[in-house]
Amino acid sequence: MTKTAIIYGITGQDGSYLAELLLSKNYEVHGLVRRSSSIHTKRIDHLLHPVEKINLHYGDLSTSQHGLISRIQPDEIYNLAAMSHVRVSFDVPEYTIDTNAIGPLRILEAIKDINTKIKYYNAASSEMFGMSPPPQNENTTFQPCSPYGIAKLSAYWTTKLYRDGYNLFACNGILFNHESERRGETFVTKKIVRAAVRIKLGKQHSLTLGNLDARRDWGHSKDYCQAIYAIMQHNEPDDFVVATEYQYSVKDFLIKVFKALYLNWEDYVVYDDKYKRPKEVPSLLGDATKIKTVLGWNPGINIDMIISEMIGSITIEEE
Repeated sequence: MTKTAIIYGITGQDGSYLAELLLSKNYEVHGLVRRSSSIHTKRIDHLLHPVEKINLHYGDLSTSQHGLISRIQPDEIYNLAAMSHVRVSFDVPEYTIDTNAIGPLRILEAIKDINTKIKYYNAASSEMFGMSPPPQNENTTFQPCSPYGIAKLSAYWTTKLYRDGYNLFACNGILFNHESERRGETFVTKKIVRAAVRIKLGKQHSLTLGNLDARRDWGHSKDYCQAIYAIMQHNEPDDFVVATEYQYSVKDFLIKVFKALYLNWEDYVVYDDKYKRPKEVPSLLGDATKIKTVLGWNPGINIDMIISEMIGSITIEEE
C-alpha cells in the first residue's frame, strides 16, 4: 500500500533530498511552499518537470495546519521548515520564534485533532546545545544561545510533550551541521566555496568572513535524510542525535576549500565583525552512538567529499 507524506520545507536542502528518498520508496509526496513573487523551487525542479512527481501546496507555518492535513490525511509528516539562519535569527527574533517554535505546535495540534496515528518528525538542531561542551548526545544539557536555538528547543520539548501526553508517534532528530551542493548561498560553507571558485576564475578578488574559530561537526544532507527516514521507521518514537563525530573549525573548512583550488586563503580573506553573532556557539561535536547502535545508521560522505561536490557544482554554475 502506498504511503503518503507531507514535507514542510520541501524546497530546502534537506526537503529536496528527502523528497527524492521518499519517491524512491514509492511514497505519494506533498510539500508546503510559501507563496512568493519569485520562483524558489530550484532544488526540486527536477521533481516537477517534465513530469510532476510531487504535489505542492501554498502556505506556511504562521497559520493553522488543520485544513491541509485534513485534506491529505498523510501517514507521515516531516517538519523541516524553519527560519534556518542562526545569525539572522538575532535580527528577526519574533519571526524566528513564531516559525520555528509555534509553527511545529500548529502541526502537532492538527495531528492531535485529526488523526493521532499520523507519524511526525521534528527537525531539531545541535544549536540547542549552545554552550554545553562537546561531545554532545541525547543526554547533554541544552544551553541555547540564539533565538534560533531557543525556538528549536521549544519545538523539541513540544514534540516530546505531544508524544507523551497524547500518545503520538512524534520524534526529534537532533541534526548537527550538514551541507551539500544544494546549500543556500548565505550559509558560511557555501559562501566560502562560491567565493573561492569565483576567485579562481578571476570573477572575485576577496572574501569577507566573521568568526573563523567556531568548531562544527559537518555531514552531508543526503546522509542525514537517510537518518531522518530511519528515525521515522523505528518501531517506537524516540529522539536521536545525527552527527559524523568529526569536528572542524570554520578556518579548517576554509583552508580545505582553498587548498583544493590551489589557492592560499590568506591572500584573499578579510575579517569583518559585522558577521559575528551577539553570542557564538564555540564548539559542536556530536556523539551519534545511539542512532548507530539502535538504528544501524552511519554517515557515508566525509567533509572532503562534501567540499569536492560543492566545488564541482559551483564551477558548473559560474562557467
